[in-house]
Amino acid sequence: MKKSGTKIDWNRYRAEFPAAEHYIYFNHAAVSPLSTRVIEAMNAVATLFLKKGILCEEEVFASVKKTRGAAAQLVGANGSEIAFIKNTTQGVLLAANGIRWKRGDNVVMGSIEFPANAYPWLALNKRGVRTVLVRPREGRITAEMLAGACTRKTRCVTVSSVQFSTGYRIDLAALGRFCRDRGIYLHVDGIQSLGMLQCNVRAMNIDFLSAGGHKWLLGPSGTGFFYCRREILDELDVWNPGWLGVRNARSYLAYDPTPRPDAQRYEEGSLNLYGIAGLGASIERFLEIGMARVERRIIDLTDVLEQGLRSRGYRITSPRGKDERSGIICFTHARKDAEKIFRRLSAAGIVVSLRVGAIRLAPHFYNTADEAERVLDLL
Repeated sequence: MKKSGTKIDWNRYRAEFPAAEHYIYFNHAAVSPLSTRVIEAMNAVATLFLKKGILCEEEVFASVKKTRGAAAQLVGANGSEIAFIKNTTQGVLLAANGIRWKRGDNVVMGSIEFPANAYPWLALNKRGVRTVLVRPREGRITAEMLAGACTRKTRCVTVSSVQFSTGYRIDLAALGRFCRDRGIYLHVDGIQSLGMLQCNVRAMNIDFLSAGGHKWLLGPSGTGFFYCRREILDELDVWNPGWLGVRNARSYLAYDPTPRPDAQRYEEGSLNLYGIAGLGASIERFLEIGMARVERRIIDLTDVLEQGLRSRGYRITSPRGKDERSGIICFTHARKDAEKIFRRLSAAGIVVSLRVGAIRLAPHFYNTADEAERVLDLL
């Protein structure tokens, strides 16, 4: 990781993203463009299999181990607490179906969660588990609001670290303290914050975290990782048993279902080795730069956008308090149709999203203040 006093050459990192030559890409909350670094890492694994087939496995699996360690470092965990998944939904399913529910239990969540962090919990109704939905106030569902909805029957609180439709950043540390003090599991959907904001699962008292790699992590689609706190590993049942998740995986005919002693018990079968290599290359870049620097640069860019939008008469719909800002900033205009604004931006090569009637901007560290000003000039 970079030393705090080391100057960052942002232009060098920007050069790794060819898409930036053709677009102003402010859509990292949806799907991010890939970098040359990621493509090279994926191609390196593919080339090994091209030349050696199965004979390259030892070399490739060493790379998988390295990526596991990098993912753990990114979130302040241990490599034994990390399992690779294909998307956020898979991680949510591991938590939702692995908890040992009793009829009458409930799970508390916001009413504006992205569907990936909703359907797995809603489906628990078949097992007699009630979903308690907390509705937003002024675009926010705060830690205090979620805590206030908990009862003696609450077994888990599930929340997005950053809300996809507003960019609101919840106080995970406060929510984590509340849940830990009461023996309530805390599951976090981290896809809208990892790669954008700093995260320490230990300091925040997070029990489970799920995140796909194709948004702020700047990795390939079909990749991601799931964190399970090691102290509760045996409390979360293996919902997806598979041959690579057992202790003696290479004893093919032993049929011993004893799970592995680490989070790899949730990796039921063959891994996406190419995608994991790409994800690892991207995570290594975040560690190289330092997440504090990445977060500061992204927040600074959204501050430029916020000030420019307000000065031009646009309404910011994202909460922008000091501790609730994120890299997502959404806006509307009283007299201008959001769909027309979206089409105009798209026609000018500015890649953004339209979410819940608002334009959503989501710049990353390789974007520039000049790009932000160009967007504002067009508006």
